[in-house]
Amino acid sequence: MIDVIWHVRLCTLTERVNVVSEKDLRHKSKVISEGVNRVPNRSMLRAVGFTDEDFKKPMIGVASTWSEVTPCNVHIDALARDAKLGAAEGGGAPMIFNTIMVADGIAMGHEGMSYSLPSREVIADSIETVVGAEALDAVVAIGGCDKTTPGCLISMGRMNVPGVYVYGGTIKPGKLDGKDIDIVNSFEAVGQYQSGKLDEEGLHKVECSACPGPGSCGGMYTANTMAAAAEALGMSIPGSSSTPAVDDYKHQECRQAGDLTVQLLEKDIKPRDIMTKKAFENAITVVMALGGSTNAFLHLLAIARSVDVDLTYDDFERVRKNVPHIADLKPSGQYVMEDLFQAGGVPGVMKLLLEAGLLHGDCMTVTGKTIAENLAAAEPLKEGQKVIFPLDKPIKPSGPLIVMKGNLAPEGGVAKMSGQSISHFEGTIKVYDSEADATKAIEAGEIVEGDVLVIRYVGPKGGPGMPEMLSITAMIVGRGLNGKVALMTDGRFSGGSHGFVIGHIAPEAAVGGPIALIKNGDKVTIDADTQEINLHIDEAEFEKRKQEWQPKPPRFTYGVLKKYAKLVSSSAEGAITDGKEAD
Repeated sequence: MIDVIWHVRLCTLTERVNVVSEKDLRHKSKVISEGVNRVPNRSMLRAVGFTDEDFKKPMIGVASTWSEVTPCNVHIDALARDAKLGAAEGGGAPMIFNTIMVADGIAMGHEGMSYSLPSREVIADSIETVVGAEALDAVVAIGGCDKTTPGCLISMGRMNVPGVYVYGGTIKPGKLDGKDIDIVNSFEAVGQYQSGKLDEEGLHKVECSACPGPGSCGGMYTANTMAAAAEALGMSIPGSSSTPAVDDYKHQECRQAGDLTVQLLEKDIKPRDIMTKKAFENAITVVMALGGSTNAFLHLLAIARSVDVDLTYDDFERVRKNVPHIADLKPSGQYVMEDLFQAGGVPGVMKLLLEAGLLHGDCMTVTGKTIAENLAAAEPLKEGQKVIFPLDKPIKPSGPLIVMKGNLAPEGGVAKMSGQSISHFEGTIKVYDSEADATKAIEAGEIVEGDVLVIRYVGPKGGPGMPEMLSITAMIVGRGLNGKVALMTDGRFSGGSHGFVIGHIAPEAAVGGPIALIKNGDKVTIDADTQEINLHIDEAEFEKRKQEWQPKPPRFTYGVLKKYAKLVSSSAEGAITDGKEAD
């Protein structure tokens, strides 16, 4: 067997061919390897390369999210082949299959963004379908862009067959005029161009420099946030989340993952043995310490549902209050994920948190060892590094991702307060029923200091698909209105968004939530200290508007988005499609 290694390139795999006993495993693929009636099945597998010996081995699926539609996943085909090789050397009979992915950065700012969050369900459903239909014994899943990590983990939780998740890795920062830039700079450059602060030549330079090669968006945005959460959950090999996409170790890691999957079969360790309530608390701790994306609320709630763990906003708040924000990472900080990798990576951060008593060290992981056992072998953060602050001198004393409630958000809303110098905002509402209308208003200069911009009917059902508002927040920042304008929505934000913004307002407008009842000119108070969002109208007026409200007709009457809008739950429940709304 191989041991987990820490960003070193010298480890070689030891062959483990046929060390796994079919009798001991009682693996599901016996339905293919035994019985006269299974001869046709075996014939089909022979056509893809199976031999007599392969039918004695566990069948390992390698779920690849390879795609050429984004740099996040463009390199994953090679990683999938590495995982297949590792599974074969470990004694399994592996086969690669693919699922879809959506490039959030490309879908941003137009109707394509409605497909982004639903793609998480498509990914989860498709992996579950293949593993179930082909009676696979275990799975290695490899993701990149935002929805692939939670989609893979949801499917692994549902199926509860042994498996390992591998993150494809972060992109290297782009370079422009000697400075690091990334995709968020591209969105903010648009706002600067529209306001006359940047000319067309400058805009083109940003466009051509922001994304230099393979890998997911470089800051502590959603892809890196969820990769770190997966590692903290115990579902990835230590170091997986912070190793850059172009680092040679990624190939070694995928070979390890294939081999480890066979070991997990041998030890009968399944995702539900790993993704326990305490493991989710570890994931929340790491996300809060790193100052991750608000999308972590949606995705961790959905993953928890897949393993029957009772996780709510209250759990996020309970953990958040005890975890300092210590990572100076974009979008509100200076550094990107590659800088964290050079400083010691997520294992170094987790080691620091464990030593401070902020992690559950007894949680099992895909290595077959506990969090504490894994971190005992991890190097501490490097001396002199500047990415991670000391625990006794944090950026903020508690986690920056907060749940807010009030008469405008009875089920809750979420805000990311990292990088904010203000915590209280009172203003006058200007409300729009679509992102497109809000964009036109910003471009026309209608949104001014003191306004509370509200974008509604863009929640899970209303959007449908709860589109991200990176274009909107980038325009606000680009126009110099950061901190001078508040933004509220029943939609959500990219991990690259920053500013005084509150998303996930629930119940959403499409189901008659209070956000549907507000009008232009209403006054609202947003207080991050008391974690309240309250509309200043009397009860009689509120009730009158409630009685007058009529639902909007569904935007889609066929296809994926119709099905999604019909089935999807509240954002406060993770926007899942197999919850009570689907019963």
